[in-house]
Amino acid sequence: MAYLTDRKRVSGLGSAGSGTTHHWHQTVLSAALVILVPLFVFTFGAALGEPWPEVVAYYSRPFPALVALMTLVVGWIHFAKGVQVLIEDYVPGTARKVAIVATTCLSYGAALIGVYALIRLAL
Repeated sequence: MAYLTDRKRVSGLGSAGSGTTHHWHQTVLSAALVILVPLFVFTFGAALGEPWPEVVAYYSRPFPALVALMTLVVGWIHFAKGVQVLIEDYVPGTARKVAIVATTCLSYGAALIGVYALIRLAL
């Protein structure tokens, strides 16, 4: 029979200390998306189906370009944080770390590609 102290018995089983911050970030990002997604739908809908030169002229204006930019960036960051929680809940061991790094790189890479495409379109 092993004699363990209470601290030794629960070592490594407690909170990581970042759950509240992560939840708060997700809540703020969700609130931002509640505002940004309808704005994006209305601004994108105005350019939908238009010929290429009119779309370029439309996204050369600051408001539609900024709405699209903020929606892309906030959406992909929200995705990265949400998938991180999913992976932490369902993927064990070293695969967890690899999956979190891979999805984070994928998310930020997709956000950068979207921002680059929007900048090329707007300029």
